[in-house]
Amino acid sequence: MALSEAKKRANARWNAKNKDKQLIYNTKSAAKRFVKEFADEDELKELEQLIAQRRVMLRK
Repeated sequence: MALSEAKKRANARWNAKNKDKQLIYNTKSAAKRFVKEFADEDELKELEQLIAQRRVMLRK
């Protein structure tokens, strides 16, 4: 289904106003895809360590 010109303009305005949110959405999506489709056992262990470290940082 093709987007109307009005919807394209609305999307462009939202993207321009929300670059930080867009970066978070894209990065989160890429991380989830990596974990689900590509990560091997060693990479998953490394990610678990990074997550644990990040949780400690957030609690401070």
